[in-house]
Amino acid sequence: MRRIAREDLFKLIFEFTFYNSPNDCTRELLLLDESLDDDDREFVNSAYRGIMARVDELNEVISAHLAGYRLERVYRPDYVILLVATYELLEKTAPTAVVINEAVELAKKFGTGKSGGFINGVLAKIQKDIA
Repeated sequence: MRRIAREDLFKLIFEFTFYNSPNDCTRELLLLDESLDDDDREFVNSAYRGIMARVDELNEVISAHLAGYRLERVYRPDYVILLVATYELLEKTAPTAVVINEAVELAKKFGTGKSGGFINGVLAKIQKDIA
């Protein structure tokens, strides 16, 4: 299920933001999740590699759409959700509405009470510029 795959990807990228290097042990452990099918595992692997390879570019895109915030001041779970969703929007891994909705759902689970609205607003601006 893609929602579980996104949660696993969120966890991997969250860890990456602390160590600034990939952790194949964690990736392999998360991919053992039996609720993931082969397509989900490929999505996690591909997006994980893609986000790590393009993190500077993704940071620039996100920073350009933060009104009144510096990227360094964004709550870390919100930042990770923005990284994942921005990557998905740029790569068109799913319809825009699905990507934004899934990001808001991640924010409800891992963020604060205000995270969903914040994530939605930033991603709407990013999507508008992409379109």
